[in-house]
Amino acid sequence: MTIDVHDNSGDVFRPNWQLKCIFAVVGLLNFVAALDATSISVSLPTISNDLGGTATEAFWAGTSFLVASCVCQPLFSLSSDIFGRKFALWTAVVAFTAGSITAGLSHAFPQMLVGRSIQGVGGGGIIALTEVLIADLIPLKERGKWFSIRSGTWALGTVTGPLIGGGFTQSSASWRWIFWINLPFCGLGLVLVPIFLRLKRESVPLRESLAKVDYVGCALFVASLTSFLIPLTWGGIMYEWSSWHTLVPLILGVAGLAGFAIYESMVASQPLVPIVIFNNRTVSANYIGCFLHGVIMWSVVYYLPLYYEGALGYSPVIAGVSVFPESLTVAPISVTVGIISAKTGSYRWALWSGWPISALGLGILYLLDAHTSIAKWVFLNLVPGIGLGILYPSVMLAVQAAANTKYLSISVTMTAFFRVLGQAVGVAIGGVVFQNRIKSEFQDHVELGKTAQDFAQDASSLVQYIKSLPVGSDERRLIEDLYAKALSVVWAVMCGVAVLGLVFSLLTKAYTLNQTFSSKQGLEVQASEPVDVEAKTDSRPESQISEATTVVGTFR
Repeated sequence: MTIDVHDNSGDVFRPNWQLKCIFAVVGLLNFVAALDATSISVSLPTISNDLGGTATEAFWAGTSFLVASCVCQPLFSLSSDIFGRKFALWTAVVAFTAGSITAGLSHAFPQMLVGRSIQGVGGGGIIALTEVLIADLIPLKERGKWFSIRSGTWALGTVTGPLIGGGFTQSSASWRWIFWINLPFCGLGLVLVPIFLRLKRESVPLRESLAKVDYVGCALFVASLTSFLIPLTWGGIMYEWSSWHTLVPLILGVAGLAGFAIYESMVASQPLVPIVIFNNRTVSANYIGCFLHGVIMWSVVYYLPLYYEGALGYSPVIAGVSVFPESLTVAPISVTVGIISAKTGSYRWALWSGWPISALGLGILYLLDAHTSIAKWVFLNLVPGIGLGILYPSVMLAVQAAANTKYLSISVTMTAFFRVLGQAVGVAIGGVVFQNRIKSEFQDHVELGKTAQDFAQDASSLVQYIKSLPVGSDERRLIEDLYAKALSVVWAVMCGVAVLGLVFSLLTKAYTLNQTFSSKQGLEVQASEPVDVEAKTDSRPESQISEATTVVGTFR
């Protein structure tokens, strides 16, 4: 049976049971990926002590996940086009499971770093393919609501991650349960993905598909991006920023990425990342928005719990609870924005309100110090949570509304890619600001010992030094004050980043969300099931839909 699949204003989109099951599985996988990415942050000092690791190795246990996740996302998008979304997502879950087991069994930091990197590969695949599946299965006008489901499960994992990590660290249970807790969720994913993710796609011989792969582009992309990200993570911690160990791979990475862009635009016949997707002003502006949103989000996720532990002296569990005022606002606000966008068919209002509110919220975090009361920090953290929650679905909708449907899967993947790239860069930016500020503060206080200055290279290791000092001692109170002052500069920098995001958002044009729905890999439904969407004419100008065609799918 053949059915034309369309969508436009006034049409009723009725999701069937299979679609709901798919999104339940996808939500589960996003929850566990977010849980793992954030739960380790409060446990790194304990893991470092147990495995005999250095501060650098402990830092890498967190950032290796982000680096691997960022590098692999476009590759998963490519593999899903060749082998299908189901196989690519199942492979990502396998990688995440293998990485969890490797990290959980580790008895030395090299093994831990291998496990975390493998987890990052799987996590990157889960994140990227979730975005692609939403674009494949949901008409654009409805995507805000369904994307909010993904945002909600991710936010839930982000909220509970530090709490669970801190609980395992403080209790008699081992920190290894941070990784073991992933396995039941991964097991469900491995079983349910093949059952429910039955999608139609054009049948192309494997040899023909593999012949079209941009192998040179893939190699250039992976090598160059890795060379760029690695020195960002160790700069100022393992090596000085002026050291050749940092500068050489950083320069090579930038040069390699420039070479990759030239190769993709002038040589590759089937490019991994078609440069043409950046030709649209709205798309490019909101890719930058995704990047800046990631910078801010991960700076907050990483450094805010350290503020509670280092400046206020909270335990890991209480520090995890303390991020609730901020993190718990992201999911409901994101859902609300998605629903309003679906009803109004517009998204620019969210961009132009989300960035100013985020800037305001990050700016007022500057008021946090070592003596901030509970009531004060609770209310201060609500504002940035609201702003960042508004931005979660709106930057995605802006990209997809303006994207050329011929390149929809890679266009959608790049939104996730730039957000994760921003997360990796955000931790590095926060680290540079913190190190420079804390060193400056220490130089003004000669009574601080050399040991404290050595620990100032890393915010996490300095927390452990502060906690080793006697409670109420002059040295501890002084360093707590300096710790809060140094982090206040981080919040000020992030406020500036949000203002930059607002500037770029002004380049966003208004595209209608009432667009013809096309999908390369849609649902396989039974002939007896009702048609989900009715046909109407796409209201976009012809110049905006020259590549967009209504897909006629064969349903079996």
